[in-house]
Amino acid sequence: MRSLLSALCLLPAVACATAPAGDLDLPAPPLRWTPPALASDQYESSPVFSPEGGELFFFRAPPAFDRYRLLYSHCRDGQWGAPREPAFAGPATALETDPAYSADGAWLYYASDRASAGDLDIWRVRRDASDGWGAPERLPAPVNSAQTELLPRPQADGSLLFGSAREGGAGGRDVYRATPRADGGWDVAPLPAPVNTPADEYEADLSADGRVLVVVAHRGARSHLYVYDRQGEGWRERGRVPARSDVFQVGPLLSPDARRLLFAQADGERSGEFFLVELDANADARWPPACVG
Repeated sequence: MRSLLSALCLLPAVACATAPAGDLDLPAPPLRWTPPALASDQYESSPVFSPEGGELFFFRAPPAFDRYRLLYSHCRDGQWGAPREPAFAGPATALETDPAYSADGAWLYYASDRASAGDLDIWRVRRDASDGWGAPERLPAPVNSAQTELLPRPQADGSLLFGSAREGGAGGRDVYRATPRADGGWDVAPLPAPVNTPADEYEADLSADGRVLVVVAHRGARSHLYVYDRQGEGWRERGRVPARSDVFQVGPLLSPDARRLLFAQADGERSGEFFLVELDANADARWPPACVG
């Protein structure tokens, strides 16, 4: 479960022996982006926007990360509304986190332990004809396993990127890609090195064109964000996002042009907030979607 984040910060350096990459040379440092209606003294993370930009899902957790719930907000009259739990939310005791829209907006994917307390699995729920939500469904094995699955990211080709603590990876937690088969089953495989290492890689977001990957990895004292570029059939590490080194960063979301990045990190008394950073000086300033009315 996501309480692993606090535990990750306590692991000795010897458990994550991979040397951290050098920091990227970026145009400006990350800036807090959280809309006022969404900010709280809790930890907000993993923001995602509907394809048209008028709806925003995220999760909120206490600073200790011992409980987290999905929330959403609509853009109305030029401002984001007060967040609410969705109609498909699980029982109040369930942990629910890490939302992501399918490319067409017809599905929302997320992680939940509603089926087995403490074991986060990947679920999805379909948008119905009245713009509401249907009944949530748990994805089958081998997408889900007996271990925790995190941050599902559906791709336009039907595949699914996610993190998992299952066996079969490079070590620790790893990033996996699940590809649907014609017979309705799935093929699941870890991403190759250097993305996965003997350390912990447990969240990732892939650009729409499949050429840029941002990974949350714990390779030292804390979890940080690493950027990779497609190189042939593999990946080349570009470097680490120069965010705060004294706190972890999670919940990455790339802009459509892959030149901007939203993520979450601690922000004083505000606990966790959304931060925006430009990965390229020529980033599209129209993202994140502006709430205008």
